[in-house]
Amino acid sequence: MTTPLTRRQRYEQRTKRRSFAIAAASTIVVLAAVVVLLPMTSGWQKVRHSFFDGSILRFSLGHMLGPFWYDVQIFLWCAPCILLGGLSLAFARNVRSPALFPLRLFSTIYTDVFRGVPMVLWITLIGFGVPGLLQSRNLGRAVIWGSVALIAAYSAYVGEVFRAGIESVHESQRAAARSLGMTSTQTMRHVILPQAIRRVVPPLMNDLVSLQKDVALISILGPVEVLRQAGIDKAKFFNFTPYVAAAVLFLCVSVPLTRTTDHLLQRERRRTGATAVR
Repeated sequence: MTTPLTRRQRYEQRTKRRSFAIAAASTIVVLAAVVVLLPMTSGWQKVRHSFFDGSILRFSLGHMLGPFWYDVQIFLWCAPCILLGGLSLAFARNVRSPALFPLRLFSTIYTDVFRGVPMVLWITLIGFGVPGLLQSRNLGRAVIWGSVALIAAYSAYVGEVFRAGIESVHESQRAAARSLGMTSTQTMRHVILPQAIRRVVPPLMNDLVSLQKDVALISILGPVEVLRQAGIDKAKFFNFTPYVAAAVLFLCVSVPLTRTTDHLLQRERRRTGATAVR
């Protein structure tokens, strides 16, 4: 026997159905306008030939799977290192002992410097500078030093995310833990950190989405990954469609990550009692 819906539940169902109908109708109108109006522009045929050539797109998608997997591998080994580095920086910036003030100062300067310089410059400086210092021309090492540049720069961003999460935990939580006899380390490990990480999962996912895209910048050091391969294919066909193929491959990874971020954010809003965005 089913339980009858309350008045509130019936109202929420009607609201959801109305919101879905309005969103679907507006989306259909916009897509229809794009499909109808875009081919009517004067330069559409040239753009279509230069960027959306079907045969080149199919060739490029199959040809770029290997280089794109190279990008994914770089992402997979950089992400854990960045999380560990960011967490270490967050701990260093939150130390309260006067004796550890140099550590706090170093982490502050590190964060300011690495966040203040564009990513492409760090990859260039570290990727070319360190091998030049070591007199190394090995291509594999260029990838390693490019990864080091990504890890070093993104650790600064992720460290600030972790620090914001740690500082968002009310001071009463720390005081309550200390009143129970916990040490500072135990308080951070068992009380502060679990709450902080739960709060910063969505912004951390956003940083991972950005990292997945910025991995392509390593191509400036010479390795043939997906962006470099797209440039080679563009020169081969005298056509920009390979870049569209590379964009499609990146979207196949970034869109699921973005949707996961939205799901985690919605779940956190429901958990904290906030109104979910419909």
